[in-house]
Amino acid sequence: MGNVMTSHATGDGHIPSRNSGEKGLKRIMTAGGVYGTRNYTVKDLRDQKGKQILTETVPFSVEEAAAAEEAGIDTLKVRFDPKNPDIAIAIRNAAPNTFMAFSCPLISAATKDEAVRIGYKAMEIGADAVMTQWCPTFIEAATEAGIPVQAHAGLVPRRSTWTGGLKAVGKTLDEALWIYSQIKSFENSGAYAVEVEVIPEELLIEITKRTSLLTSSIGAGKGGDIQFLFADDILGNNGPPYVRHSKQYKNLYKMKQEMQLERIDGFKQFIKEVKTGKFPKKEHIISTPTGLIENFLNNIEMGKS
Repeated sequence: MGNVMTSHATGDGHIPSRNSGEKGLKRIMTAGGVYGTRNYTVKDLRDQKGKQILTETVPFSVEEAAAAEEAGIDTLKVRFDPKNPDIAIAIRNAAPNTFMAFSCPLISAATKDEAVRIGYKAMEIGADAVMTQWCPTFIEAATEAGIPVQAHAGLVPRRSTWTGGLKAVGKTLDEALWIYSQIKSFENSGAYAVEVEVIPEELLIEITKRTSLLTSSIGAGKGGDIQFLFADDILGNNGPPYVRHSKQYKNLYKMKQEMQLERIDGFKQFIKEVKTGKFPKKEHIISTPTGLIENFLNNIEMGKS
């Protein structure tokens, strides 16, 4: 028998069942040759443009990824380090049915060939697409190789020196036209989507109408096809200050602080009871069988003679 490909979704080595559709899932094979199921394919996502607003987040742990899938987040992005892919693989496995783009570092590719190779590596280990800050020529090389690409426009933090730092972009005519030109160049390069960061809402509304790309809005209001927010912000993993465009739906930071105080108090109580002789008590101690200590001591004394 030949090699059997294992399914991310079922682990049974077979094509996923045809009834996957009843669960709202599509049967797929990854670029790495692995069977699985997904809530969306690239075609499905493109077909949703103008019909409904999708949700997107970046989980930073397997627990967050699993929770996002269980909650029904439409698409995920995960940070991908080509030299250390273990975290991305773990997050992929934690949300096996959710469309996921691996975010490739800006400086991970210095040539078109490197961009294709890194994209293929991401796809090989389970990515459904890659998200990049690469230039249009690198994106075109990747898409021509069959790699779905989400580009990045507006405020691109790692390129922020060109736009005046970490601040809103697109508040002047020149900047607005530049953003539009960027997005059209990504469209012409074959990308399927673009993350648009911290630009005026009204500008994104008009751009979204004029591009075939899915626009993923982060800090750009309701003008996009996808509403994107980091899991850290949604869950309130960190304390203030918060960026203006974020919203904390939970306060896990407070819970973590409270847990830390509980840890400290637990250690303090342990120290106190040890010092005052309150621990261990009788219920924590193994009782000695009758006569054991007497026989033990006798044997020791006999051994000395």
